[in-house]
Amino acid sequence: MKLAPPITAVTLDVGGTLLHPWPSVGAAYARVAARHGLVVPAAELDRAFAVAWRQMGEFHHTRAEWAALVDRTFAGFAPTPPSQSFFPELYDEFREPRAWRLAEDALATLDALAGRGLDLGVISNWDERLVPLLERLDLHRYFEVVVVSCNVGFPKPSPVIFGEAARRFGRPPEHILHVGDCRDRDYAGARAAGFQALHLQRSAGPGAPETIAALREIEARLP
Repeated sequence: MKLAPPITAVTLDVGGTLLHPWPSVGAAYARVAARHGLVVPAAELDRAFAVAWRQMGEFHHTRAEWAALVDRTFAGFAPTPPSQSFFPELYDEFREPRAWRLAEDALATLDALAGRGLDLGVISNWDERLVPLLERLDLHRYFEVVVVSCNVGFPKPSPVIFGEAARRFGRPPEHILHVGDCRDRDYAGARAAGFQALHLQRSAGPGAPETIAALREIEARLP
């Protein structure tokens, strides 16, 4: 499926699209917990985090919500909820580049898109840690626009966060392509806001026309 011309800007999701927790959320949680004498296998924390995440429902990425999520993850593992002990240190762990890995095709894709003269941006459900993290990873230089849900007050799939990106770019939403790994928040949210969109699904084989299996496929879909 080719996208409709003209596309003059591309926005990307961050978590799960450009960056991944390294080696996993549970591994980072276990690393911090161990510094406080609490030994829990990373795999068990990964499973507990996945369950807790599903139970949280709508998530606005506030510090209080993260504290509640971490407490749920450690329920049954920690004698004291992390929010009353090591949560601040764990929260800060994810400010650090060591807690993240860049998708293997991310830099090549960003270079290729920038080389075509496209303006690049980020639309992400995240908190105040994102912009400094992008700077420390030397990714900020690629992006003309960075829109973070904690600053806008409306997370994806709200049309408000996409509309803010279009406003900052100063162009119609139909001239902007958004790419992300969540079908509801990224693909459907972008389309509802008038953007063009692609759904990144790395584990998928050939699928729906709007689905790509790797970031490097974006360039081939451009008109």
